[in-house]
Amino acid sequence: MFADRVDAGRQVSRRVMHLRGPDVVVLGLPRGGVPVAFEVARALDAPLDVIVVRKLGVPDQPELGMGAIGEGGVRITNPSVLRAARVSAEELAGVEAREQDMLARRTRVLRGDRPPVALAGRTAVIVDDGVATGSTARAACQVARARGAGRVILAVPVAAADAVEALRGDADEVVCVLMPQWLSAIGAWYQDFRPTSDADVRELLARAGQVDPAGSSPDPPPRSDAARHGSDPARYGRDEEIVVDPGGLALPGHLVLPDRATGIVVFVHGSGSSRRSPRNRYVASVLNAAGLGTLLFDLLTWDEEADRANVFDIDLLAGRLVRVTAWLRAQPWGAGLHIGWFGASTGAGAALWAAAEPDATVSAIVSRGGRPDLAGAHLADVRAPTLLIVGDLDTVVLGLNRSAQASLTCPNDLAIVPGATHLFEEPGTLAAAAGLARQWFTDHLRPTTAVYPTNITAR
Repeated sequence: MFADRVDAGRQVSRRVMHLRGPDVVVLGLPRGGVPVAFEVARALDAPLDVIVVRKLGVPDQPELGMGAIGEGGVRITNPSVLRAARVSAEELAGVEAREQDMLARRTRVLRGDRPPVALAGRTAVIVDDGVATGSTARAACQVARARGAGRVILAVPVAAADAVEALRGDADEVVCVLMPQWLSAIGAWYQDFRPTSDADVRELLARAGQVDPAGSSPDPPPRSDAARHGSDPARYGRDEEIVVDPGGLALPGHLVLPDRATGIVVFVHGSGSSRRSPRNRYVASVLNAAGLGTLLFDLLTWDEEADRANVFDIDLLAGRLVRVTAWLRAQPWGAGLHIGWFGASTGAGAALWAAAEPDATVSAIVSRGGRPDLAGAHLADVRAPTLLIVGDLDTVVLGLNRSAQASLTCPNDLAIVPGATHLFEEPGTLAAAAGLARQWFTDHLRPTTAVYPTNITAR
């Protein structure tokens, strides 16, 4: 399962890096495919454009495609379908005229006055958020080839296995992260599958802002990070696997630092989890979309994890968090950033224990389904504003959080998410928790923030 389209795009990106080169163009299928394509284009350092296609449906069976049209007067028909459905030339012309009008309107809404990126002789990487039947993807591949693309690559996060096989005849290569044998709905493979709007598409195209090597894009050339942000490395955009080294340790981690980030949230996972926790990764993607950086790392080395007692050693984990935070501040990209901690389950207990340490420098804490009781007497010494998020069906942990809140003297709140159990597996509950975390961190990780909101409740 993908956290959202950003996560899906990053996973697709890792599988297409072999395509990186000056002749590559990334084409997103509007609308949902464009956020995925944005991440792919960024990874490949390639121009991003949309590929707008319109299927020509048989008059009495519009779901049955008899052809497709695209920009530049591209027109593709399927003679066998035309013959079988007995579609006359007049009927075909009527359908084509209606779809041509819709094509022109859609491209104008999405791209404005910007001309399409030239495809002649180039590698076109067509990206969508998923493929069920493959009809739209097939039309896009055919249109790209008709526009002169030298190679056509279809890259998607998820697709039905039979659709992938069928599409191999239309694309030179099909790249797919997940290929289930049975695919009822693309959205079922995403935790967050909210609709992508036309405005979202236009914003992503504008953010891509790259000059096409063929000269067909009027956008200014991309500038280096230093040119965009001066000499402050903390304002560089980063998305990469890193090694966290807090004093002779080598802890694998994943860092995302959006451009102009003013804060970064360090994740402290619970027992039995790791930096790859899908729930924490989802929350991280929500924070990234709000302009906050995130660092997910493994709290223990492999050797340390072999001793299960270490997983529940809150004192050890709290000390590790303090050391990792100090390491973060010493990095060129971490200097000057406000830091928050997001703890889940036992990780929340470790975060609160660590926040009570005299040398702890954290600006805000969020606990999701946490065990603040594990911080014990340290709770009274926590100074950072703290938000406790608990599901109302997680009754035992809810009781522990209510008792712990009574011991907190820092600005704090308890947010109760209706219908949620301990792991927030119920539909919409993790998104609610992520939204609460986003609000708390954006309120407290800003340079001049001094007001601590209260009564943030998900009821």
